[in-house]
Amino acid sequence: MREESKRKKDIHILLADMKYIDSCIEILQNSDLGRAYFSDYEKAANMLTYAVGQENIYVALDENEKCLGFIYYMTNGVFGSYPYLHIVAVKEEYRSCGIGKQLMKFFEDNASDSSSAKYFLTVDDFNPGAKKLYENLGYKCVGELPDFYKKGINCYLMMKRRG
Repeated sequence: MREESKRKKDIHILLADMKYIDSCIEILQNSDLGRAYFSDYEKAANMLTYAVGQENIYVALDENEKCLGFIYYMTNGVFGSYPYLHIVAVKEEYRSCGIGKQLMKFFEDNASDSSSAKYFLTVDDFNPGAKKLYENLGYKCVGELPDFYKKGINCYLMMKRRG
């Protein structure tokens, strides 16, 4: 692993537009999540283009405006009432630099202004590192969804209460 990727990376997060779509597709397709669900370029492009159009995707940029990761969430994605994190992905060589944590903080700070908010996400059984990150951030597993998105892959539904 490169030395640069072992240090905390300073980023700024902003609403994505189409100029970042290719970077987001590349980041997604080079992740375990992307390999499992979005190996088809057109499928990934369509999903992320939709997210840009809905203004539900934010990019993590370095000081040179290079896209290092993104987060895609819906403010009322669970039961029409609670924020749902759809995807968080970080460029491979910048993982373990704190970017994922910064994106998660952005999600929690911006997805709801309710003092009693509950945040939801799903994480697949093939991604124990992400599940551990979410647990370290206070998310609890509230259910298991066998074969939820794809046969043979179990999904954990996780929730965190604000405060």
